Amino acid sequence: MDAIKYVQEQISKKIDYPAFRPGDNIVVSYKIIEGSKERIQSFRGDVIQINGEGATKTFTIRKMSNGVGVERIFPYASPIVTEIKLLKRGKVRRAKLYYLRKLVGKKARIKERKFIKS
Repeated sequence: MDAIKYVQEQISKKIDYPAFRPGDNIVVSYKIIEGSKERIQSFRGDVIQINGEGATKTFTIRKMSNGVGVERIFPYASPIVTEIKLLKRGKVRRAKLYYLRKLVGKKARIKERKFIKS
């Protein structure tokens, strides 16, 4: 039991990403290792879902690439993910946005959440 808690603590220390929810538009920068070379690539899209908690937490991002929907699942605590930038906050009423897969064009847009600064 102590070993499991230790691993959870070590993983949670590394994570300092901005808080994001389904519907938000984010950019995930992650490392790609090709042979001996290493580079960072970005994946920009809308968060469709967030699954799990703790060390097993994952999130799915969907983007349109040349008219084809591309989804990618990222582990939240992965050392491959270098940074996450929050671009827009989306206004949605669901936790899982699978309905976006059927929509095309303007209908697939997510409204932006407005914040009132006081």
